[in-house]
Amino acid sequence: MTNFIVKKVAVLGAGVMGAQIAAHCVNAKVPVVLFDLPAKEGPKNGIVLRAIENLKKLSPAPLGHKDDAGLIEVANYEDNLEVLAGCDLIIEAIAERMDWKHDLYKKVAPHIAPNAIFASNTSGLSITALAEGFDEGLKARFCGVHFFNPPRYMHLVEIIPTASTSPAIVDQLEGFLTTTLGKGVVRAKDTPNFIANRVGIFGMLATIHEAEKFGLSVDVVDDLTGAKLGRAKSGTFRTADVVGLDTMGHVIKTMQDNLADDPFSALYKTPDVLATLVSKGALGQKAGAGFYKKVGKDIQRLDFATGEYVAGGGKAADIIARILKEKDPVKKFKALRESTNPQGQFLWAIFRDVFHYIAIHLDSIADNARDIDFAMRWGFGWNVGPFETWQAAGWQQIATWISEDIAAGKALTTAPLPAWVTSGPVAEQGVHTPEGSYSASKNAYVPRSELAVYKRQAFRAPVFGAGAIDGKTAGTTFHEDDSVRIWHMDDEVLVISLKTKMHVIGEGVINGLKMAQAEAEKNFKGLVIWNTDAAEGGAFSAGADLQSALPLFMQGGAKAMEPGIKLLQNTFMSMKYSSVPVVAAVAGLALGGGCEMALHASKRVASIESYIGLVEVGVGLIPAGGGLKEAAIRASNEAKGSDILHFLKTGFTNAAMANVSKSALEAKAMGYLKEDDVIVFNAYELLHVAKVEARAMFDAGYRPPLQKPITVTGRYGWATIRAQLVNMRDGGFISAHDFKLADMIAEIVTGGDIDQGSVVSEQWLMDMECKAFLELLNNPKSQERIMGMMQTGKPVRN
Repeated sequence: MTNFIVKKVAVLGAGVMGAQIAAHCVNAKVPVVLFDLPAKEGPKNGIVLRAIENLKKLSPAPLGHKDDAGLIEVANYEDNLEVLAGCDLIIEAIAERMDWKHDLYKKVAPHIAPNAIFASNTSGLSITALAEGFDEGLKARFCGVHFFNPPRYMHLVEIIPTASTSPAIVDQLEGFLTTTLGKGVVRAKDTPNFIANRVGIFGMLATIHEAEKFGLSVDVVDDLTGAKLGRAKSGTFRTADVVGLDTMGHVIKTMQDNLADDPFSALYKTPDVLATLVSKGALGQKAGAGFYKKVGKDIQRLDFATGEYVAGGGKAADIIARILKEKDPVKKFKALRESTNPQGQFLWAIFRDVFHYIAIHLDSIADNARDIDFAMRWGFGWNVGPFETWQAAGWQQIATWISEDIAAGKALTTAPLPAWVTSGPVAEQGVHTPEGSYSASKNAYVPRSELAVYKRQAFRAPVFGAGAIDGKTAGTTFHEDDSVRIWHMDDEVLVISLKTKMHVIGEGVINGLKMAQAEAEKNFKGLVIWNTDAAEGGAFSAGADLQSALPLFMQGGAKAMEPGIKLLQNTFMSMKYSSVPVVAAVAGLALGGGCEMALHASKRVASIESYIGLVEVGVGLIPAGGGLKEAAIRASNEAKGSDILHFLKTGFTNAAMANVSKSALEAKAMGYLKEDDVIVFNAYELLHVAKVEARAMFDAGYRPPLQKPITVTGRYGWATIRAQLVNMRDGGFISAHDFKLADMIAEIVTGGDIDQGSVVSEQWLMDMECKAFLELLNNPKSQERIMGMMQTGKPVRN
C-alpha cells in the first residue's frame, strides 16, 4: 500500500470558484493557501482578504463553520511564490483566458515541488493546450480538475488527463477528491466543455430552441423541466440566471469556436434573447435581472416577444402534469410522444434532442455511458441520467422514434444515430448491464473502477440496468417490517435502516431499535443506525411521527400519549447504556427526535452535510426524548466546577430558538456532535466508516458510560434565563407563547425550582420533559402550531 497524503493545497485565483475551493479544503482540514494578484491599493494581499471575508456572506455557505475562514493562508504572486514548494496539490482557478493562464504558469512553474500535482479548474479550455510549454516532468503531473459551483455542495468533479498525464497521478487525485473532499469523480476526455457542461449546455440550448418553437414562456418551461422531471427545481431559465448569463455565454462560445464540425453546430450560437440580455447587463441573479426580475415581492418573467418583464407564475398544463406523474417510463414516453399538447410535444422534443446528442458524441467525450449519466446527475442535479432514462423507457422503441423524427426533419440535425444504437449488444441490452456500461470508443462494456478508494463504499452510486446490490436488499435480513429493516453482511456489525417517510420515529421504529439492540448485544460487535438513502440526500430522521400519533391523541387526549413518550425515552436511554457500541450514521436532516436518537448513540459518524437540531418549538412543543437532559449533562460536564449557567447558554438557546446546524462542523460547535465524533465528506463512505468505528470500539474493550448524577443551576439559573426572556417578550421580540415554550425549556435544563448546585438524575430531567410535553399538547396555541405544520409544512408563529 502506498499512501498519497495531501499535506497542503495551493489555490491560484481568489475569484468565486477559487475562494470556495479553498474554503472546502479547510472544511476537510486540509491546510490551504489562496493566491491572487497583489492589490494596487491597501494591504498587498487585499484581493485575497476580501475574497475570504466574502466567503462568510455567501449563501449557501461555502464554509462548514464561518470562523474557519481565518484558517485560509493568504498569498500573492509577487511575494509568496516560494510557499508553493510545500504544496502537494496546486489548483489554478483564474479567469477563463488561455493567455492569462499561460502567463501565470510561467511564473509559478519553477516553484512547483517535483512530486506535486498541478491542475486547472477550467470549465472547458483544452487541457493539452494549457500544458504547452511545460517540461515533460510537469506535463506528466498536470491535468484538468473541474469543480462545479458551489463546490462544497455539488458532488461532481471532472478529472481531465492529457495524453502526457501519468495514470498514477490521476489515480492519486481521484482518491483524494473522493474521500477527503467527498466528491463523485468522472474522468472526461479533453474535448471542449468536457462532459457535464457539454451535455448540460447543449440541453439548455435545445430547451430554449424548442421553447421558442412551441411558444412556451420561461416560467412554464421551468415548471416543466424542474422537479417534475426529477431535475433541479430551478428548471432551465432560472438555473441560467443563477449560473450567470455571461458565464453561460462564455461556455456556448467555447463550443462555437471549437466545434465547427459538430453535426449540432448550428445550435452552438448564443440565442438572440440571451445576447440581448447580456448586452443590457441583465446577467441573471447577480445583476438582479435576467430571464427573471424581482420587482418588490413579485418575480416577473421575460416575455420573448416584447423583451419586457411581465407577471410570472405559469405552470404545466394539468394533463401534462398527470403524464409526468406516471411511474412507468415506457408509458410516460409513449404519452409524451403521442401528445397533441404543445407542452407534451416540447418535452418529447427536448428528451429526443439530448438522446440524439449523447448517442452521437459518446465516443468522443466520455469513456462510457455511465460517466455521462453520473456527470449529469452530480453536476446538473438530475435524479436520473439521460442514458438511464432512455434505457428505462425502452431502448429500441426510443431509438426508432428518434430515427423517425430525424427522417421527418423534426430533429436538430440530419445526422443518423450511430450503428451501435440500433444493432449489436446495445440494441438488445441497453448501455448499462451487470458487466459494465457501454463504451463506444472501445465497442465494449466497461466495468466500474477498481481503485482502492471505492472499497470504502459499501454501496456505490447505482445506474439503472447495472443490477448492482443496494442497501435495501443486501446482506442477511434479521427482521423487516414497514418501519425498519435489521440486517448484516457477515461482518460482525448489525445495521438498522429506517423505512418510514423522512425516517420519522413512531412505535414501529422504537420497537425496531429495541429489537436491534437486543440482537446486537447477543451476537454482534456493534449496531449502526444507517439509512439506505443517506448518500442521495435522504434524512437521518425528521423526528417524531406526529401524523401517526394524532388519532391516539384525538381519542385519549394528552394522557394517552404518555406511554409512547416513556417508551421513546427508555429506548434512547437503553441505547446510551448499551453493552455494545451503537453508532449513528447521520446524514441530512436530524431534527427533533432524530437529533435525540443521534445524541443517545455511543458515537456519531456524520456526513459533512448533516443538519442537526432540536426544532420542537416550531410545532409548539419541547424536546421530550432526552434532548434537553443531554444539554444539561453537557453543560455540567463542561463547567468542571465553574458556573454551569455560562455553559448552558448554547444548549438552551439552540433548543429555544430551534437552531439547526448548517453542517456537521457547525453541529460540533453547537454541541450536537462531540469532539471525537467523526465527520465524513463522502456520504457513500458513511456506512463503511460507521462499521469501522463500531468494531474498533468493541475491539478496544468498549464499556458503556456509568450513570452519573447531574449538577444543575436550579432556580437561580431558571430565574436568570427567565429575566432575559421577559425582556424579549416585553420588547416584542417573542410572542407570549414563545415565552412560555422557552421558559419551560429553561426550567428543564436548569433542573427547575430547586437549589443551585443540586444534583439530579437523568430520570428527573426526563420526567420534567414528559410533563411539559403533555401540558403543551393540551395548549390551544401549541395545537395551532401542530396543525399548521401538518397542513402547510411551515411553522406557525402565534
